[in-house]
Amino acid sequence: MFKVLVSDPISDLGIQQLVDAEDVTVDRVTGLNEAELIAIIPQYDALLVRSQTKVTPAIMKAGERLKVIGRAGVGVDNIDLEAATQSGIIVINAPDGNTITTCEHAFAMMMALARHIPQAYAKTISGQWDRKFLGVELRNKKLGVLGMGRIGSEVAKRAKAFGMDILGYDPFLTEDRAEKMGVQLATVDYIVRHADFITVHTPLTPETKHMIASPQFEVMKKGMRIINCARGGIIDEKALIEAIDQGIVAGAAFDVFEQEPPQSDHPFLNHPNVIVTPHLGASTVEAQENVAIDVSEQVLHILRDEPFKNAVNMPPVAASVMNKLQPYFGLGEKIGSIAAQINQAAIKGIQIDYAGDLSEVDTQPLTRYILKGVLARHFGSDVNIVNSMHLAKTRDVHVAVSSAPARKGFMNLITITLQTSSGDTQIAGTLLNGYGERIVQINKFPVDIAPEGHLIVISHNDKPGIIGNVGTLLGRNDVNIASMQVGRQVVGGEAIMVLTVDKAVPEYVLDELTKLPELKTAKEIVLA
Repeated sequence: MFKVLVSDPISDLGIQQLVDAEDVTVDRVTGLNEAELIAIIPQYDALLVRSQTKVTPAIMKAGERLKVIGRAGVGVDNIDLEAATQSGIIVINAPDGNTITTCEHAFAMMMALARHIPQAYAKTISGQWDRKFLGVELRNKKLGVLGMGRIGSEVAKRAKAFGMDILGYDPFLTEDRAEKMGVQLATVDYIVRHADFITVHTPLTPETKHMIASPQFEVMKKGMRIINCARGGIIDEKALIEAIDQGIVAGAAFDVFEQEPPQSDHPFLNHPNVIVTPHLGASTVEAQENVAIDVSEQVLHILRDEPFKNAVNMPPVAASVMNKLQPYFGLGEKIGSIAAQINQAAIKGIQIDYAGDLSEVDTQPLTRYILKGVLARHFGSDVNIVNSMHLAKTRDVHVAVSSAPARKGFMNLITITLQTSSGDTQIAGTLLNGYGERIVQINKFPVDIAPEGHLIVISHNDKPGIIGNVGTLLGRNDVNIASMQVGRQVVGGEAIMVLTVDKAVPEYVLDELTKLPELKTAKEIVLA
């Protein structure tokens, strides 16, 4: 018999399949502190939690029989993933259970915003019969959906039923997939300029933080409306209030804030054109049941040694394989990150090639790190080394891996190619004795770069004076160059310049670089 401890309030229906299982005993003991949980956890094979229980390294160390920890929800901030991995405990969550609920909440917010429902309700119950609330129809309006993942796609589907025209943006949305969904593929800039409504459904990453701010509000269609039921910080709250007061934005509906709960003097809380709810996107009976059902099902699979999904920590790997792969984990993630930051188009496929000694072992764990590096630019902390393959699959990104013993001049070489409709981006890297991690190829150009800190990647024509012009411009803007690499194939042809600099490069400096003679593009790459 397997023993399962449920230490947080979880719906009866959610765990019913565990209760009904003939080989499982379920105990429900909630409100335990760390010491109390440590005292009883040694007898259990699985632990089910929501957000109240903090699963610490000490608890896992005491859990001698623990095989799996299930989180009935998405976030796993209350579980020490590193400690779980070190203890060989699988951590799973339920990322799909709140898709429809969050989608419906976003749509409800959009309809309430269009018809001033909360404001009209407040006046009516206060005794005022005010019929001056003039709303707008959704029919024939352009809805911009920023983020066409699970939730954004469901919002688009419902909006089409309301007769709306959908403008969709997602870094992994290809023209073919957009056409199948009945969505017009668009850039963020196009959506900002043409949409009547905008709803955001992206993770919060350095790239999406304040992706809609003052520059975007300045070019928006006057009278547009904006909804955020994703993450606080995607939209600049201060800039939004200014845009509303200036008459650019007719209204906003927010379920999330940059700081939660918001301060009592937050301008959203008393603005007549802003609707707010306290992060209720996943708060339905069905969603809470669905996430519990999903995680209970996976717990059963793991206890019975059956295939499972939605793990959020590293699965066990043989020590001999881990010893050979581990030195390359950091390099692999950085190669993926560099490729994703250089690439500008929607990714259709990812080709990963291993050459040398790496071809002798199962490289799947290393592949997961590479995919995490690629996807983290757009998914942020939502992607990890276990779900990276699954996330690629959900976005219709084909991943292919090949290995060959040929060393190509290096003991080991990792090459990643991002395949897009507008061309490929290719990065290769290796470990060099005495030098550590090195990037040795960017697209067709040979280079020798340490992947760390802030890099500027410049494409240009190989003409005299370009290096001097670049150095002068950066010096004039107080950007110090630590190192420089130039790669070319033929004299006078296309070339690449990679600079290591001491700090972040302002966007206006990159714009100035692209205006220099013979210089084509300038892209900043940021690595940890």
